[in-house]
Amino acid sequence: MSRHPLIKWAQRSDKLFITVELPDAKNVKLNLEPEGKFFFSATGGADSIPYEIDIDLYDKVDVNESKASFTSRNICYLVKKAESKWWSRLLKQEGKPPVFVKVDWDKWVDEDEQGEKSGTGMDFGDIDFSKLNMGGAGDFDGDGADIDEDDESDTDEESEITANGEPGAEPASAEPESKA
Repeated sequence: MSRHPLIKWAQRSDKLFITVELPDAKNVKLNLEPEGKFFFSATGGADSIPYEIDIDLYDKVDVNESKASFTSRNICYLVKKAESKWWSRLLKQEGKPPVFVKVDWDKWVDEDEQGEKSGTGMDFGDIDFSKLNMGGAGDFDGDGADIDEDDESDTDEESEITANGEPGAEPASAEPESKA
């Protein structure tokens, strides 16, 4: 018997985002029918474990306008709805969805917020920049809060200047020199 991979989904009025979370998927097969039948099968992991999903989507879809994108971590499907309307759920069956079907909150937009654009003139689509692993990119808010103003580290030139302000002399000491 096959296992079920995790499915995450989100929607807009005209399309569905379906993400199948299956790292290192091989032998991926997808069958999407206009009536909303969604069949997925693949093998995953080092042991090539078989995974399979066979679900009926809530309504009809446009197979010709739907697309798939494969990465090493998941398979993303952009499924075009046959009619531009919001679905009350992903699956045709009523009641609680299967445990392997989850809402993709990273892509979710409420129906009343769909037309709103975040940021003027900065349409980056559905990109979530927090997932791009931009490690070490630093603080871009420009407030300079990360700069330590009492930084006691000096450059080589600064450390060679003594208490009397002359370069090249011995460093100043808090203890008086003893004359013997």
